[in-house]
Amino acid sequence: METILGLCIGVGLSAACGFRVFVPLLVMSIATLMGWYEPAKGFEWLAIPAVCAALGFATICEIAAYYVPWVDNLLDTIATPAAVVAGTLSTMAVSSGEMSQFATWAAALIVGGGTAGVVQMSTVAARGVSTATTGGLGNFVVATGELIGSIVLSILAFVMPVVITVLVIILVVVVVRWIHKKRKNQINPSAC
Repeated sequence: METILGLCIGVGLSAACGFRVFVPLLVMSIATLMGWYEPAKGFEWLAIPAVCAALGFATICEIAAYYVPWVDNLLDTIATPAAVVAGTLSTMAVSSGEMSQFATWAAALIVGGGTAGVVQMSTVAARGVSTATTGGLGNFVVATGELIGSIVLSILAFVMPVVITVLVIILVVVVVRWIHKKRKNQINPSAC
């Protein structure tokens, strides 16, 4: 049961990494420092105050950068692989020791990295539409939504992990279907 709960928390944190890379890691570090959460073996570094401060600084820089038109689009090229890595690490950090090391890393990569990647791709698409329609001036709305989503998902991943997991799975299915439909329409324009 502990393994499933850890994976549920990991799914929520990974989805949050898809919105903002550093917010979930900062929330994990704060939760660890406050004694609300104990990270998996090897991730005790989350409880170091200097790490929390560094994550806080990185979070502020990331948030600020997404409010600069065109810089946000450039940042997406870096944030996409970074989100997959952060999603994998955050899932690994909440996983219990009940599975083998290989199975834990495989689950973290597939569940955590995959979830973060799908969410990040959907935010890249939303920002692309916003940039194309507003010349980048409306991207602050997308950036604000992503920030709120990241904060809320990061916190709720610890409070209501199963509910958040179900919601994230629904979101991932909707996004994958939307992307598939969009690609299908690009290949066969008469299907519109």
